[in-house]
Amino acid sequence: MKLRISGAKFSAIVGIGDELKQKSIETGVEYLYLNRGINNVVRIDLSEVIPLLDFNSDAMQFYAPTTGMPGIRRAINDEFFMGQDSIANISITAGGMDALLQIFGILDVPVVYTHEFFWGAYANMFKISGHKHGFYKTIEELEAHPEKFSDSGMIICDPNNPLGDKFDDDRLLKIIEKLGEYNCTVVWDGPYRRLFYDKTDDFYVRLSKFDHVIIAESFSKSVGLSGQRLGFIYTRNEAFNKELAIKLLYSGNGTNTFAQLLVEKLLTTPEGRKATDKFKLDTVKAIGENIKYLQERNLLADGLYDSSEPVGIFVVIKVPYSKLLEHNIGSVPISYFTKNPDYPDTKYSRICVSVPTAKFIAYFENINV
Repeated sequence: MKLRISGAKFSAIVGIGDELKQKSIETGVEYLYLNRGINNVVRIDLSEVIPLLDFNSDAMQFYAPTTGMPGIRRAINDEFFMGQDSIANISITAGGMDALLQIFGILDVPVVYTHEFFWGAYANMFKISGHKHGFYKTIEELEAHPEKFSDSGMIICDPNNPLGDKFDDDRLLKIIEKLGEYNCTVVWDGPYRRLFYDKTDDFYVRLSKFDHVIIAESFSKSVGLSGQRLGFIYTRNEAFNKELAIKLLYSGNGTNTFAQLLVEKLLTTPEGRKATDKFKLDTVKAIGENIKYLQERNLLADGLYDSSEPVGIFVVIKVPYSKLLEHNIGSVPISYFTKNPDYPDTKYSRICVSVPTAKFIAYFENINV
């Protein structure tokens, strides 16, 4: 049997989670799972939203349109683009990861660049799609030398994974505009942004004006629905959208109707707004308190936040994975997120700070640098 092997691998972070769960079973000790990228301060309360769904309707039980149901696409247009765009530019996907893989499967560029600290899944998606992986070190490099990225692809993730840092919006938009002058296609990967902003945020409206931008979004982080696997792709490029529709048809014949209808209710009804607002308020409050605690304890990684602000849901701390494990805290070694040899496993760790503050402090109170 002849096979086409991509060379991609399963996430090593999943392996860390499995190891921690096994340790917990063997020892009876409760671990703090900060290795995961899940908002776990509170669960979104769907008790008033679920009754709004008609499980016996045609919409629920039949195939959804290939690029998504009109209702959710209109809701996204209103929520992210202030109702100023066309739903023809919005396609529903099975989560943010599916959105990215669809994008890379269509995008014809020799290399896609990321920050030197990057989400490991990017590298595996590049292997599947056949793209080379390039890196930039700092945002200043993008500002000073956009010509270095001519005729390529560029992923910008802000707030970032793994650093959890945020840059000024105007500064980012100027960089994106300049990259477009050198025929660099920018993939905006923004699953964390809308946890911290609401529909009054006009950033996506401003971003949508660029012909060289593709937006990949997800509702996993912003409304706490990782399990529903719902995201979307936005671009003004008609040829891309036409090819994407074909890909979506033959890869999944449309996206889960329940997830689409559920998120539509969250975005458009008083009950949904109440649930999402409460989820965001509680989650963002705890994230902010946890980061402040780390700053006060001088635990944030040196040098990584000199020109940006840590906002979450991740941060990098100057405590190695092994030491955190001794205190029953799960994390991921920073080496999993960079090829820079200056950051070995024994130096820094990435942690998720989206957990209840009292519990977070209780696990960290005996950790010192």
